[in-house]
Amino acid sequence: MEKNKYKLIADYHTHTIYSRNGHGKGTIRENVEEAINKGLEEIYITDHGPGHIFFGLKRKKLPEIRRTIDTLNEEYSGKIKIFLGVEANVVDYNGKYDIEEEDLKYFDIVNLGYHSGVFLRNFKSIFIYHILNRLGRFSKKIESYCIEKNTDAIVKIIEENNINIITHPGDKVKVDIKRLAKVCKENNTLMEINNHHPHLSVDEIKEAMPSGVDFSLGSDAHRPEKVGLVDKAIKRVEESGLAITRIKNLREVK
Repeated sequence: MEKNKYKLIADYHTHTIYSRNGHGKGTIRENVEEAINKGLEEIYITDHGPGHIFFGLKRKKLPEIRRTIDTLNEEYSGKIKIFLGVEANVVDYNGKYDIEEEDLKYFDIVNLGYHSGVFLRNFKSIFIYHILNRLGRFSKKIESYCIEKNTDAIVKIIEENNINIITHPGDKVKVDIKRLAKVCKENNTLMEINNHHPHLSVDEIKEAMPSGVDFSLGSDAHRPEKVGLVDKAIKRVEESGLAITRIKNLREVK
């Protein structure tokens, strides 16, 4: 990758101390100031949804987080735009996520992904996620069933809700990338190439490309100094042959 060949204009995926138990290390202000230092035009604060047992934000903190971001937008007006998002969790294989209707008024965007450590709401979901997905490593038949069910759940959430980005698709559990890409394209949902996790991989990007879906790069920063860092993701983009014009937050420097 040539140095300074690309410019990241926005980081759609960053965590702060509101991702509990030390999972996020910096304050919102610290993430914002790092984004300004790196020349970003926008930053999205996307802490883990409340369904994560260990790292999820507390719902009662949402008004506080919203006020903080609104205040910082006034303070840094003309320097950067700050948005409040969330990295929501799949919590039910019937197609449910951990964001309630009354939560939505606080968020500018909602991202969505699979995560371990999430409180799954029924035995069927627990069994598929924690047991069958593991058994799938030893049985192609079980693996195929899990891929179908993993994909069904996330597809239903996309089709019934306004989801901005699917974070690190294929991480934690396998999904049908081609089918997911088609649904994302139809619903104007981006697929993330994550810098912190190895998904989308080069092969997965190639699988998704024919659908016409658009992509984003996410630092998935858990420390302020990691905000805006997407070098590993860019390397995968280059290896896959994906056109830069299909990545919503990346520009090629002329």
